[in-house]
Amino acid sequence: MFINVRLPDGSVHRLEALEGWRVMEVIRDWGLPIKAECGGACACATCHVWVGKEWAGKLVQPTDEESEMLDGAFQVDERSRLCCQIIMTPELDGLEVELAPESLADDADIPVAVGSSG
Repeated sequence: MFINVRLPDGSVHRLEALEGWRVMEVIRDWGLPIKAECGGACACATCHVWVGKEWAGKLVQPTDEESEMLDGAFQVDERSRLCCQIIMTPELDGLEVELAPESLADDADIPVAVGSSG
């Protein structure tokens, strides 16, 4: 399975993902510069992403807790989600998300190496 992540600079990264993993974990573990300050506890909004329009209907609806956290994020729209709350399933293979600028880690100028070997 794969997810496609667009960064604020316009670059797109295709990342291999495992079933049951949170999208935030996939992004973080491949070395992309995501803040994700609470580590996936749905206690901040520093993993705010915009989900591709064609994918929004395939996701589990956000919980009240997630919606409340998104209230504190910037540029929230109908595509906004916290990627720590999106769990990878086979139905989400190819998921497209864009990392919101405020979710970019402060050290984002560090070059990243992502992708799968082989």
